[in-house]
Amino acid sequence: MSASNPTPGGPLVEGPHDPEHDPTASYALEPDYVSALTSRIAATSGRTHEVRSPLNGAPLAHVPQSSTTDVAEAFARARRAQESWARVPVAERAAALLRLHDLVLDRQDEIVDLIVWESGKARKHAFDEPLHIALTARYYGRTAGEHLGTQRKLGVVPGLTRVEVNRVPKGVVGIISPWNYPFTMALCDGLPALAAGNAVVIKPDAQTMLSAALGAQLLEEAGFPADLWQVVAGPGDEIGTAVIGHADYLCFTGSTATGRIVARGCADRLIGCSLELGGKNPLLVLRDADVERAAEGAVRASFSNSGQLCVSTERIFVADQVYDRFVERFVARTQAMTLGATLEWGNDMGPLISQAQLDTVTAHVEDAVAKGARVLAGGKARPDLGPYFFEPTILEHVTPDMTCFGHETFGPVVSIYRFHDEADAIARANEGDYGLNASVYTRDGSRGRAVAAQIRCGTVNVNEAFGAVFASIDSPMGGMRQSGMGRRQGAEGILRYTEPQSVATQRLIRIAPMLGMSDELYGKVMTANLRLMKKLGRP
Repeated sequence: MSASNPTPGGPLVEGPHDPEHDPTASYALEPDYVSALTSRIAATSGRTHEVRSPLNGAPLAHVPQSSTTDVAEAFARARRAQESWARVPVAERAAALLRLHDLVLDRQDEIVDLIVWESGKARKHAFDEPLHIALTARYYGRTAGEHLGTQRKLGVVPGLTRVEVNRVPKGVVGIISPWNYPFTMALCDGLPALAAGNAVVIKPDAQTMLSAALGAQLLEEAGFPADLWQVVAGPGDEIGTAVIGHADYLCFTGSTATGRIVARGCADRLIGCSLELGGKNPLLVLRDADVERAAEGAVRASFSNSGQLCVSTERIFVADQVYDRFVERFVARTQAMTLGATLEWGNDMGPLISQAQLDTVTAHVEDAVAKGARVLAGGKARPDLGPYFFEPTILEHVTPDMTCFGHETFGPVVSIYRFHDEADAIARANEGDYGLNASVYTRDGSRGRAVAAQIRCGTVNVNEAFGAVFASIDSPMGGMRQSGMGRRQGAEGILRYTEPQSVATQRLIRIAPMLGMSDELYGKVMTANLRLMKKLGRP
């Protein structure tokens, strides 16, 4: 694996740079730029949290921290703004989303720079984030009217009962977003909430507050009212709990363990929630797969964003007939990856987000090796490249007694297994408690879709790692079993933020005895009508 040194990019950075002598030279974001972003956080506690870049350990910002009082006031401001926003025609809300689409594309270099500084990910993986937000903004900008428009339903008496269903916004939506996709996850769930007439209060992860704050700035520049989108900051057990305590609906992306806590808090308040949680995602390489294409896809599936994404592959099942060829190509492609802590294009993988994440990955690999796993590629930390680097790692002979067998690593580690019987491979892919994402590689698309239908995951990609579903915004995305509940994207992704309200208008006759009918005669007439409606084929 080759490496490259950090290089500053764009107008956001300042400071000395001498990669030849100091590959982890210290850089800083422009103070005025940081100040403009952090001013968008509702925080009066006087406390701050220092954020350092995973690229080189340099300090990026001291982020103001919110108090529970700040959270309450943020919700109060959001509620006032939401009352007016709900009366804004859907077409005007949609127009703001389309303006955001253009802004994000115009400002993509700035967005990507900031994402890389905060998360450390390779630039090509950071680029996925403004791309996904542009896709999301355009989709809901074009389809909000279709999803939210009043719908006609069948009335009990044909021609005389008119029934309509309205979509009423929930109110103020709380969002708790993760660090691994700091711009995408801060915005993608909130955009349909805004389109549906809601306000949003978001608590991003402490490690990536600046990317989320930039998202808030872009929303205001696109024409959304300033108080409609509130940002708060602080520890999850304090500020996250306060967000749950005030929200009318809660959207959470993160670990399954934390998701359970969030779900209990929402249940206590009888509010709805959607949760995208952990995964131990499988990739199946069938005996007729294009080996080269499968190996290329497996690299992206396993090592994009250093494996720090919920839909990342951590288990690969390969048919006997192609196992040796696939392993040879997968290992070769992995060993050819370019690692680097840099803002420039060209790297295949950056560092992990933090020391805690590095410790988890190291512990999983060391445990597996100590118990007999074989390292086919990678297998060790690379402090020479940056504080939190771990090589992209392929393990063979992983067994159930190893931690990485069934527990999510959330890092650049994947285990590879041989299979002979396709039914057995599907059964093994379905083992465990998770069910978020899967991939199937085969030259026969219809066969791939048939296999996909048997895998208990919320999304399955055929001949692709994860991007086919993730980028197809019209399709719902989420997990089964302990990988979550609810869906983002598509109709489900916007309707979750609304309450269906049925309005029925009755003409001429009432739903009760009339014209001198007795209750008994009314019962007979209604019974005869029910039998007639069945004969006529009415639902």
